[in-house]
Amino acid sequence: MKLHCLIQLMISAIILLGLIFNIRNSRLFNFYDHLLHHKLVRNRDSKIWKIITVLNEPKVIVVWDFLLAGLLVLLDHPWLAVWALGTLAVTDAVGIFLKHSVKRQRPLSMKTYRDGYSFPSGHVLSATIMSLMLWQIFGHTMGIWLLITLIIAWGLVVISRLNMRAHYPSDVLGATSLALFCFTIAQQLLGLAF
Repeated sequence: MKLHCLIQLMISAIILLGLIFNIRNSRLFNFYDHLLHHKLVRNRDSKIWKIITVLNEPKVIVVWDFLLAGLLVLLDHPWLAVWALGTLAVTDAVGIFLKHSVKRQRPLSMKTYRDGYSFPSGHVLSATIMSLMLWQIFGHTMGIWLLITLIIAWGLVVISRLNMRAHYPSDVLGATSLALFCFTIAQQLLGLAF
């Protein structure tokens, strides 16, 4: 494993574990996370945020992933298609496991809209891993414009989850850290395969 990948893996793991520890054990951390949550956003009823939320629903990202896999098969890259499907599946499975392990309640304003736990954000997790996979697969041919597009799209998903008051800021950071952790491992497995 390359040094930069090992560092990326360690940093994302430390952030993720630190968040889990603080969410479970620190009243002060949770107080400031709730405070930041309430201060960040004022309007949650904008239709654009609802559209972004629906387009990046984890179940919809699975559909996008199957479309990506189909495209990769058509482009004669079947193993890359399997890698893309496996990477999203494992990342989502770990995210679901964490949700049910940490059992963080959603913000009070969101309980009427959505059931389930808050940490980590499934929308941000799926959008992050999908963006990283797209960059891995197409970045060398599509260049900086793809990177800019992916960053903007990812940023909109993050803002939508906060703006809709569906998650605390630490839920978003945790999802991003988990996606980076899983992606770094998947990237190394891809490197071993080719």
